[in-house]
Amino acid sequence: MPAANTAPAGAELAALVTPARLAEFFAPGSIAVVGASDTSGWARFLLASATTAGFSGPLIPVHRRHKTVFGRPAAASLREVGEQVDLAFIMVPLEAVEEVLEDAAAAGIRGAVVLASGYREVGEDGTALQDRLLAKAAGHGITLLGPNCLGFLNAHARTAPFALTIPPPLVAGPVGVALQSGALASVLLSFARAHAIGVSTLTSLGNEAMIATADVVDYLVEDDHTKVICLFLEAISDPFAFAAAARRADQAGKPIVALKAGASQAGIAAALAHTGSIAGDDAVVDAALRQLNVIRVGSIEELLTTSAVLGYTRWPRGRRMGAVTTSGGACDLIADRASGEGIEIPAFAEQTAIGIAEHLPPFAEARNPLDVTGYFLANQRTSLLTPADSALDLAVDDPGLDFVLFSGLNLPDARPPDAMASALEARAAWLAERIASAPIPVIPIASTCVNLSDYGREVLAAHGLHLLGGIDLGVRAIGNALRWLDGRGRTGLALSSVPASPVQAAGTWGEDDSRALLAAFGVPLVPSVRVNAVEAAICAASRFGFPVAVKISSSAIAHKSDLGAVALGLDDAAGVAAAYEKVVRAAGEHPIDGVAVAPMRTGGVELLAGVTVDATFGPVLAVGLGGVWVEVLRDVSLRVLPVDRAEVLRMLGELRGLQLLTGARGSAAADLDALAGVIAAVGDAALSLRDSLVSLEVNPLWVKGRQIEALDVLVITKELTS
Repeated sequence: MPAANTAPAGAELAALVTPARLAEFFAPGSIAVVGASDTSGWARFLLASATTAGFSGPLIPVHRRHKTVFGRPAAASLREVGEQVDLAFIMVPLEAVEEVLEDAAAAGIRGAVVLASGYREVGEDGTALQDRLLAKAAGHGITLLGPNCLGFLNAHARTAPFALTIPPPLVAGPVGVALQSGALASVLLSFARAHAIGVSTLTSLGNEAMIATADVVDYLVEDDHTKVICLFLEAISDPFAFAAAARRADQAGKPIVALKAGASQAGIAAALAHTGSIAGDDAVVDAALRQLNVIRVGSIEELLTTSAVLGYTRWPRGRRMGAVTTSGGACDLIADRASGEGIEIPAFAEQTAIGIAEHLPPFAEARNPLDVTGYFLANQRTSLLTPADSALDLAVDDPGLDFVLFSGLNLPDARPPDAMASALEARAAWLAERIASAPIPVIPIASTCVNLSDYGREVLAAHGLHLLGGIDLGVRAIGNALRWLDGRGRTGLALSSVPASPVQAAGTWGEDDSRALLAAFGVPLVPSVRVNAVEAAICAASRFGFPVAVKISSSAIAHKSDLGAVALGLDDAAGVAAAYEKVVRAAGEHPIDGVAVAPMRTGGVELLAGVTVDATFGPVLAVGLGGVWVEVLRDVSLRVLPVDRAEVLRMLGELRGLQLLTGARGSAAADLDALAGVIAAVGDAALSLRDSLVSLEVNPLWVKGRQIEALDVLVITKELTS
């Protein structure tokens, strides 16, 4: 066993959290609850959760003083249990936890959950305690969940060492869940129950001393019962492990849907660069998740509804949607929401429309989205199927559709009279059979996000159906699923192989060094001459041809325009002479290297391409409209470096101002492929600075048709400490 203050070796820890080891951990056949008593609310919750899950194995209370707990014989310690225990749920006070771990090791127990708080979450002293706890567990070969953790449930294994309420019934299903918040689990499970969304494994991660988010993702990737992975994140403490797990999930075809809390706009600590003021922490997280093809959502409802789309339905192969409803208003809502998600609603093929029209009243039109109207409700049915069912039967064979949204199955609050119940259940059986045989996916959806009744859940479960919770949430969830499908196979955040820059100055770089760095990576630069006299400035301007720009050259001034140390559009020698004197005066007491003269670039579009360093994810590239507009319009796309040309093209496609680059109002369309290559090279130049990088910014990066030039460059680095 290692010393109490010795960190366990990486290989030692890794062996305790492999997918195979976690599969064993999350399916215990016997559980000991240490610290359980009749007056413990935690113990009462755990007993109730085990009952709800249908746990049938030994559930053994352990308490030093009590002989029985909840009518069950209690052992005085884990050493005295007298039978094999797979998992110890430790709910003793903090000061007694380590002793219980010693007992668990002596009893040959391989897994433990630690409920106690007072560890890393309380500060430095708590962190030291947690490190010691981790070392002790690892030294004994015990896989540990927590501390500060409520436990987990495994619906398929029918086990739930979970110290919080689980709303019955616990439905086993395809959604695996990992939460960096224990108390939120009950809320999430309540919504899942209300909408017949079944879970596989749900884990409260606590402080993640040993089992971290990435480990659970890896386990769920290997778990045959899990089709989609659902995360609630408060922080991503190990971005490299998280990125690796996300890539494995993407490769395995298991979508990750994440609700990330803490949408802070505090920004990145790079106050001297424009980029730092626009690339806030939450925006960086958003960019990183997008690169990893992790679907980010904004609510628990969206989290679970998106997971339901991906877990219960076949995945569409495209964005062309058919919609069958019983309401014109529903058609309008579906069309509006679909437009916002980039989902197409093409016209039905002629043959489809002709066939559907035969099932509609004379006043209805066979168009997509389809309203079969409520006409049939006022008339006695003559067949099992409704007009909506008949329309669906035809729509799924339409060659112009990729999937069909079906809003035609309404479930009552309670079981209706026998004849009506029989008709409803027969329709459900037909619908299930038609969905299974249809050449394209069918996604049933409710009109609103109301809770299903017990009877409604029974009807759906009996026929293997799932009903999305409402048009608004449902269409948004489908849009999320389509974005995940579009992003499969191109997850980023790989390690960089860019060579280190030979120049490693500290502070704000001079003009020459900054330009040399970009030139080394193939970034085209506007011609520029640095001079130290008015006459030399006029001579340089004459060689370039008027108009020209004049600016101070000083490593002591980060943003020259803020001081008035830049003059643009100078048309003659007199203007250049006056500008020279002006920018020198504007520099004030700052030391200067001279004055830079460059030809003016007119027309075209000015962009920003800047890199700053995020505390979690490292260098982050921002691309947006440049010049003075970057902070006003805030039309910016972000990515964690490194990026390639293809990824930068996607970034450009996200800009609201994209039309300025594609030839709006008759202007020359930019060569987007070449522009993307230049911006990717800017990112590589920043990466070459390694850990010394503070920020690198090209603003503006000028583009006019095929002409691309960096007009101004700012590089700031820091001195590295050994």
